This record gives sequence, structure tokens and C-alpha cells, in this order.
Amino acid sequence: MYYVIKKIADSPLASFMGFKVPKYITSKNSDTVIFEFTKDGKVIRKWIKKGEIILLTDNLELFLKTMNQFKSIEAVQQKLVDDAQKQLDQCIENFSETMNQQIEEFTREDMQCILKSL
Repeated sequence: MYYVIKKIADSPLASFMGFKVPKYITSKNSDTVIFEFTKDGKVIRKWIKKGEIILLTDNLELFLKTMNQFKSIEAVQQKLVDDAQKQLDQCIENFSETMNQQIEEFTREDMQCILKSL
């Protein structure tokens, strides 16, 4: 059995998925790896670019250790992004509140007076 860690490319943050595969096919001249799975007695092949493969090994312990490291880093990075989003949301809210308070300080008469002087 072989174990694979693949980078998921459709995400702005680096994320990874791991899976096991009984057989793979590749060559030096190819930029893809073909993974063969058996589902319901039928062979299914999936092509993955070599550049997306982080780890391909038959060592389960190495696979689990590496996958746990990636997931841990991924969780830390996601927390940083979530915290930054909360901070951004708070800044936008504060800005909006400040602007509303400033606008409320002017009365209609003040605005008419300002417009008349222009």
C-alpha cells in the first residue's frame, strides 16, 4: 500500500489531503502520476500532476507524521486568517460608527449654512 499527500490547488490557503492507494504508475518523462483504485471490482485511474504531490511513500508512520504536521500548520494559518478577518471586520465597524457619529453632529441647519457659503 502507498500513501499520498496532495496539495489542493483550488484554495487560496495551502491545504492538503491524504489518501492511500494500492498502485501507481509514473515515468521520468511524465509530469503526472497515475493512481489506480479499485471500486466495486472496477479499476479507476486518477491522474495527478507531480508538482501537486507532496509525499508518496509506502511508510505509514512517515505519512501520518507528515500529514499531522501539515494539518497542524494548516490549523495555525487558518486561525491567523480568521483573527485577521475579525480584526478587519471590527475596523470597518469602528470606521462606520465614527463616520455616522461625525455626520450626526451636523444638523440640517448647519448643512444649509455650509451650502449657502459655498
